[in-house]
Amino acid sequence: MSLNQNAVGKMTNYRWTICAMLFFATTVNYLDRQVLSLTWDEFIKPEFHWDESHYGTITSVFSIVYAVCMLFAGRFIDWMGTKKGFLWAIGVWSAGACLHALCGVVTEHFVGLHSAAELMGATGDVVVTIATISMYCFLAARCVLALGEAGNFPAAIKVTAEYFPKKDRAYATSIFNAGASIGALVAPLTIPLLAKAWGWEMAFIVIGALGFIWMGFWVFMYSKPSESKHVNKAELEYIEQDKHEEGAAPVVEEKDEKKMKFWQCFSYKQTWAFAFGKFMTDGVWWFFLFWTPSYLNTQFGIKTSEGLGIALIFTLYAITMLSIYGGKLPTIIINKTGLNPYAARMRAMLIFAFFPLVVLLAQPLGTISPWLPVIMIGIGGAAHQSWSANIFSTVSDMFPRAAIASITGIGGMAGGFGSMILQKVAGNLFVYSSGSTMVDGKEVEMTHDLLEQGAQFVRPAMEFMGFSGKPAGYFIIFCVCAVAYLIGWVVMKALVPKYKPIVLE
Repeated sequence: MSLNQNAVGKMTNYRWTICAMLFFATTVNYLDRQVLSLTWDEFIKPEFHWDESHYGTITSVFSIVYAVCMLFAGRFIDWMGTKKGFLWAIGVWSAGACLHALCGVVTEHFVGLHSAAELMGATGDVVVTIATISMYCFLAARCVLALGEAGNFPAAIKVTAEYFPKKDRAYATSIFNAGASIGALVAPLTIPLLAKAWGWEMAFIVIGALGFIWMGFWVFMYSKPSESKHVNKAELEYIEQDKHEEGAAPVVEEKDEKKMKFWQCFSYKQTWAFAFGKFMTDGVWWFFLFWTPSYLNTQFGIKTSEGLGIALIFTLYAITMLSIYGGKLPTIIINKTGLNPYAARMRAMLIFAFFPLVVLLAQPLGTISPWLPVIMIGIGGAAHQSWSANIFSTVSDMFPRAAIASITGIGGMAGGFGSMILQKVAGNLFVYSSGSTMVDGKEVEMTHDLLEQGAQFVRPAMEFMGFSGKPAGYFIIFCVCAVAYLIGWVVMKALVPKYKPIVLE
């Protein structure tokens, strides 16, 4: 029994209830984000005549809007407060998720058609108009989704700093961050089936409505630890132990008269280290999230609404659930070596940075079975989530609580920019790598159907490491994903080699 428990009685554990709420919020967040990736290739693409460049544009714009909004979302959460800020964030992104369902109706109105069947059967220049208008409709809905989703992680990290001592924050973060994997895990079991049974529009509406349900619980369950009727004195002292324990690293207490100015955040190397780590790695996770269903369909002809497709995507994200132990590793290192939290976290992150190298094997092993690249990508995803739990915790290690959401937002912005670049490059690369042919006097992407009809390449398919066409393009992107974490870690370590918390004076 701890000293806290001896002094003031049995300790409550309400902090883990709050952590569970963060977990469910993150799960809903990633469910909403996954609906498009699991419906576009099989359901939306044929209806609106898209190719990978349209989808790449949508995902890249989502990333850039998310990035810009992250910059201000953190500041908004710090200003509004955790409770109200979180409610605004999830309310906006849930509304944005539901708005996707209107894209077909708006497109039909603008082009003068009256059903999805008429959209699919269109020919000639009308096809270009349908693809363009529908893409802009989805872009508008994605921008609203991005605006709201940008608030999730700044708010969640701030709540974690409020409810957990430093030694537990990476583990708590790994638990709520596992909601991303659970969301991605549940998505292939539900979304394609919803889309197949009731239409892709209903998939957006049903999944989007979950956020409004979460809001009802949050209103009644959250308050600051010192104000919560569910947190007793023993638990409050445990939460605030960093202020009292002798020999602990210097801890900065939040004081109302000493707020960090927004632009002051950019003057610290700690901010730039966190931002660069996010810039290099966030896009990798989003690439796996957005493109794996299309990859399986493109390379293996496996649809996500089929049993095998569901099993593969489920397996991939089941593997990523191993990341829940990633947040525990720094605590183990601290207990065994006595290192400070930042040093232990950086050691753990270096270990995790090596695991994504297995993604280099995804394409070569894919010639044997589609299960092998899925396993490799799953290992890379698990490593990312473990890395993510720890890189988020470096913010609360270094900065006073009043600035945590702002710094998290800045890092999220950098991660969004990195993702935007990767998504846009990937979309264009996949179109370019497949080669092109001439149809009705126009140069179009060379597809499998055209190849079977005897069409000749105008621009030959790209070759890379023994692979041709889109598989070659995927191999190139997998190479980038594999080395991103080691590059990110080296630069972070160079910028902040030792533990140095920020003290406002």
